[in-house]
Amino acid sequence: MSQFFSALGSPYMPFLRYALIAGILSSVAFGIIGTYVVVRRISYIAGAIAHSVLGGIGIGLYLQSKPGMIWFTPMLGAVIAALLSAMLIGCVSMYGKQREDTVIGAIWAIGMATGLLFLSKTPGYADPMSYLFGNILLISKNDLFIVAGLDVVIICLGGLFYNKFLAVCFDDEFARLRGINVSFYYLLLLGLTALTVVLMVRVVGIVMVIALLTLPAAIAGLFSRYLWQMMVISSLLSMVFTAAGLGFSYYYDLPAGSNIILLAGGAYALAVPLGHLLKRKPGHKM
Repeated sequence: MSQFFSALGSPYMPFLRYALIAGILSSVAFGIIGTYVVVRRISYIAGAIAHSVLGGIGIGLYLQSKPGMIWFTPMLGAVIAALLSAMLIGCVSMYGKQREDTVIGAIWAIGMATGLLFLSKTPGYADPMSYLFGNILLISKNDLFIVAGLDVVIICLGGLFYNKFLAVCFDDEFARLRGINVSFYYLLLLGLTALTVVLMVRVVGIVMVIALLTLPAAIAGLFSRYLWQMMVISSLLSMVFTAAGLGFSYYYDLPAGSNIILLAGGAYALAVPLGHLLKRKPGHKM
């Protein structure tokens, strides 16, 4: 592992430093939004949003290559697709007469199909694997500013509307009785989830998004009494998993995203029995 730390200081490997910094910065967003996703039990919605992102990425690559719309980047397409999917699912769940799970499944499948269709028609070779499974080592210096900006937005909105989100996540009926606009805050939460998902696709890819969004928060929930504690612990765990995953991937020449997810999954498997054991001990308070 000492080789990994030596490589971090090498002037010839800035991409490794960018990947580590991006992982640490994005862990803040993952911890906060992941906590809301776990508590509100909307991980399946986050999964549909994540898979719809491929449609936006495919359209972005196609428009850049064919009509020459250089400004329409794959990242912009991903953001638009994620936000549209989040708003559509949110509106259907609150106002629509269709079954929510049917709409989620449709968006999940249509997003993937659209992305693969446009990727196949994009001139040159567009590898869908890099989007499906991610590559944190491709993070650029400019991407770091995007990640930091998202962190600022999430921290500010999370702090400003903390009590509102808390009420909406735990008891939306009570929140309505207290005069809280549940629909607005639910859609806002889905919008922040969509932006976080787009960011996470760059780190671990579309397929493994749900694992990194939910596993650290699920572990943190076993050892937290308050929502803010769960957010802090989840963010710290995400940082540990990302840094350790990068280290192992460099040392053993393995995919970074897969290492990060396996570490998170292993930690969750150990934390579940430990959490139940601690709760059964006399005098222990959670």
